[in-house]
Amino acid sequence: MRRSEAKLFTRREAGGQGGETVALVRRAGLVRQFGSGLYGFTLTGERVRGGIIDRIDEAMREIGAQKIRLPQLNYRGLWEESGRWDSFGEEMFTLKNRDGQEMCLAPSHEEGVVHLFSGLVRSYEDLPILCYQIGRKHRDDHARRGLLRTKEFTMQDAYSLHATRESLTEHYARVREAYCGLFERLGVAFAVVGADNSVMGGPASEEFVAPVETGTTPLTCCPADDCRFGAIPDSPEDAEPGEDCPDCGATLVGGEGIEIAHIFELGDRYADPMGLAVDMADGSRQEVLMGSYGIGVERLLHTIVAQHGDGDGCRWPGNGADSVAPYTVSIVPLEYDDELAAVADVLHEECNTAETLLFDDPDRTIGERFAESDLLGIPYKLIIGNNFRETGELELETRDGETQYITRGEVSELFE
Repeated sequence: MRRSEAKLFTRREAGGQGGETVALVRRAGLVRQFGSGLYGFTLTGERVRGGIIDRIDEAMREIGAQKIRLPQLNYRGLWEESGRWDSFGEEMFTLKNRDGQEMCLAPSHEEGVVHLFSGLVRSYEDLPILCYQIGRKHRDDHARRGLLRTKEFTMQDAYSLHATRESLTEHYARVREAYCGLFERLGVAFAVVGADNSVMGGPASEEFVAPVETGTTPLTCCPADDCRFGAIPDSPEDAEPGEDCPDCGATLVGGEGIEIAHIFELGDRYADPMGLAVDMADGSRQEVLMGSYGIGVERLLHTIVAQHGDGDGCRWPGNGADSVAPYTVSIVPLEYDDELAAVADVLHEECNTAETLLFDDPDRTIGERFAESDLLGIPYKLIIGNNFRETGELELETRDGETQYITRGEVSELFE
């Protein structure tokens, strides 16, 4: 992608509310606010958001989950069956259609997945099922903290249906492990904490909470790299900073955190009132047991920036396929004219042009090009400067400032 065609909307300063992380995301030109609790994603921002969604898709496919699609609009009757029409409270957006029928914008889809499979799943032999979707959710939350508390957001919500408790336990552990692997791949530090099921219901749940400087909940967690212990105010664990970690013995630390995912063992909480049951091998009839699992996409994007961004801009951990950066490499000529422009054009064609940003604006200084590449968090800069003129070698600089010299022939091998 050429800089002249990419339509980047970076800027030196970013006004508005939301804290330092949201200010950085706005400076990088990733989002535009549409009002309290509503954000749109620019061309560049959607590349990052899409990269996170791709990684989530890969993680779910690796554990055998299959995609479904459920409607965002639900009739009141579906939620009355489960008993949540009144219990969900003021966070639910409700409306009436032209026929006067009451509806809602689904804040979650447990009711929807029960309705989807009711009558289709008849026997224990039809189970287990592990399915998921990635789509928009709506909650009339008190908007604050930028991308963390919004009225419309993207969620990966997964559901598992089972005939036995053992099957539910096994799938719960499978999704839990997949989430851990996903967050580790994205370079996110996190703790796994016991949590209150609240309006979701069911016997047990856990939250994945990422430690940040400014979050949405107090967090006590273990700083050890190989330990995921943590506790928040409504956790069943009673843990305080300065105490020994009950899992590994390290000293617990306190701070703030962001909930990036939540997993639930729901049991028959929804199947029982909504009549979802299957025939068992012994001829008996049994309610289906369920699990529910969710990741907040924008919350995850915000968390990565909060944990890894610096004074120069965004940073996206990982390299190549693991990184969610908008571009993998930027080609930065000292001057975009004559010989250097010709070399830059050839290198751009030799690389994966969709993942490469070529700075082809002749009016920008090399310092401005460096600054914009760093602000976007592009992992590599391929610099065509005085060293190339003198030796024929190119400078390959990482976002962390490490530099090596490579030949033109090595470029396509690194960024094909």
